[in-house]
Amino acid sequence: MAQDDLNRLTIDKRRNFPVNGGRRKWRFRIMASLAIILLVLLAWSWGARRSVEVEVATVSLVYPSQTFSLLNASGYVVAQRKAAVSSKATGRLEWLGVEEGSVVRQGDLVARLENRDVAADKDRAAWQLAAARENLAQARVEQKDAARNLARFRELLSQGIVSQADYDAAEARHNRSVSASAAARANIEAAQSALSGAEASLDYTLIRAPFDGVVLTKNADVGDIVSPLAAAANAKAAVVTLADMGSLQVEADVSEANLGKVRVGQPCEILLDALPDVRFRGVLHTIVPTADRSKGSVMVKVRFLDKDKRLLPEMSAKVAFLEREVQPGEAKPRVAIPPAAVVRRDGRDFVFLVSGARARLTAVTLGPKLGDMVEVVSGLKAGERIATRPLDKLRDEARVKTAEK
Repeated sequence: MAQDDLNRLTIDKRRNFPVNGGRRKWRFRIMASLAIILLVLLAWSWGARRSVEVEVATVSLVYPSQTFSLLNASGYVVAQRKAAVSSKATGRLEWLGVEEGSVVRQGDLVARLENRDVAADKDRAAWQLAAARENLAQARVEQKDAARNLARFRELLSQGIVSQADYDAAEARHNRSVSASAAARANIEAAQSALSGAEASLDYTLIRAPFDGVVLTKNADVGDIVSPLAAAANAKAAVVTLADMGSLQVEADVSEANLGKVRVGQPCEILLDALPDVRFRGVLHTIVPTADRSKGSVMVKVRFLDKDKRLLPEMSAKVAFLEREVQPGEAKPRVAIPPAAVVRRDGRDFVFLVSGARARLTAVTLGPKLGDMVEVVSGLKAGERIATRPLDKLRDEARVKTAEK
């Protein structure tokens, strides 16, 4: 009985600790757990690498005047004072003193034709005038002497010393001297007219600037034949083309349907394609009183209020017709974004700044609305790209790809 009691107290290791089956069961459980963890890690990694396709917008500069612009029109910068400068005479171009871009003043010598023949004519007329003046001086001396002689013969005739015939001869001499003086004066006037004509002919060979301006094009070179009518073969009608830069205006076409939105004296803003970062103040100068039936438009002319040396004729321009004048604080552009790009979290405004393949959550400070845009006081710079949709699928540092890619 004692031995049976001891046998009951003996632990059966195979029954309570199965060696082979237990180990296999625990190994399976561990491997299953590791597989689940691995799957979770793979799913997280795949989700992290997955790119969200987003639509992006560019942070832009917006002028406040765009919010009270009534109408926009396109046109070109045109010089209202422009001339093809030529000579009234026909001749060979001997000297040219300007080129494209040269600034000239009214009366400045631009070019010269060969003029030795007309210069000789002027000299001859000048000598003829001098000779006529000498003849007048001689005639006046003769007239003075004849007048004295006539007075003397008149006295002698009263005393009976000379005959009536001698007195009549002295009187005839005096009359001839008076006529000679008158003829000498007429010759002087004729010689003066001839000299003026010769000077004019000589001046016709000197091509001068008719007004202050800038040379736009050079139409002839030294050696070319210049003719005002350019009837001869290879003759040039103009030497240079000159424009008054102070008369530059924008000529734009306004649709007939929108003509009621513009008026003379209306404030405008002018944007040139060549100077996109500058806006020029302007005013509607005139509305041309005729319509273009093929375009259904009316031409208007906008005058620049701000002068700039960079303004050139034939530049492309866009004109914004404003509801009111631009105030001093509205002249500078402001950074603006679409309101759809803003997300609000924890009482603050954020945007997703797209840089490369990542979208970074960036805090911004917003200002007032500018039309369909909203001003950004701080946090962004013009030219940066921001996501506009779908914002609910984005998080900080999320991988993204743009919709156009």
